[in-house]
Amino acid sequence: MTDSKIATVELGTGGPEVGVQGLGCMGMSFAYGPTDTEEARATLERALELGVTLYDTADAYGQGENEKFLSPFFKAHRDEVVIATKFALSIPPGEPTKRIIRNDPPYIRQAVEASLRRLDVDVIDLYYMHRRDVNFPIEETVGVMAELVREGKVKQLGLSEVTGGELRAAQSVHPIAAVQSEWSLFSRDIEAGVVPAARELGVALVPYSPLGRGFLTGSFANAEQDLTADDFRRQQPRFTGDNAAANAALLEPVRAVAEAHGASLGQVALAWVQQQAALRGMPVVPIPGTRKRTRIEENAAATRIVLGEEDMALLEPIASKVAGDRYPDMTFTSAGRE
Repeated sequence: MTDSKIATVELGTGGPEVGVQGLGCMGMSFAYGPTDTEEARATLERALELGVTLYDTADAYGQGENEKFLSPFFKAHRDEVVIATKFALSIPPGEPTKRIIRNDPPYIRQAVEASLRRLDVDVIDLYYMHRRDVNFPIEETVGVMAELVREGKVKQLGLSEVTGGELRAAQSVHPIAAVQSEWSLFSRDIEAGVVPAARELGVALVPYSPLGRGFLTGSFANAEQDLTADDFRRQQPRFTGDNAAANAALLEPVRAVAEAHGASLGQVALAWVQQQAALRGMPVVPIPGTRKRTRIEENAAATRIVLGEEDMALLEPIASKVAGDRYPDMTFTSAGRE
């Protein structure tokens, strides 16, 4: 494994310079079952050594516990990292499938102050609206977020799971650095509206779940059979029952490309996402999540894999054949509004 650092890119027009691959930190203390805390902390350090500088969390991850978990690492490396966190989404204790979304101004101000306290920092580098509350005009929400920038509490603004039209409306109020949406070999619906809008406006795309929540790595085949009872992937339609079996069969072309490149399935899936930057002429910074140093090394190495035209053609049909929705309830995503 080479220790050479990954390349960098500007995160949106006027945004910070970050590694072309970030790190999704949710699973280090939330959603994916038991965590080896010592290994997770070592993974954060290893990621930074490899040039990963964008670290992604949210106040919804363990009701703020994920932000607290990351705080010591951020404090130790404050000038080297770009901290991204989010507001607007909460998951009630004991109701893992329920989502509460709020975009009202008092809530936003309460949320940013709470995140600043938990992270123990003076300013958040990139602050996302995690989900859209359609009861509030997005211009109003972004207007409040813009006030946070002027007050020095936030440096850059981001949106998650928005439509192309919503992105344009938001940009009319204040520059948006990044849009975070699910984008992978299994999930490509954002290519219709959000991707063209982001490219036009100079906004970076930050794909979450670029590895299909691990399914694209082949690390599990059926969530109900292979994952622990507290792993939230057991609630996701794509990974259970007949859907899981159908989707597992879709990994065959990924295996073929991986074998041709001497790579892992996960590296091919990540390379496909990373390559969208060159194909679409825009910054694309995926944030695969992991809790292990070996995986962060594997993921970072994927930034140097170049897939050929034949590889891309082989992978092209996969998304159209995927069985099942991303979530049991898709109403809290942008899918129904695009």
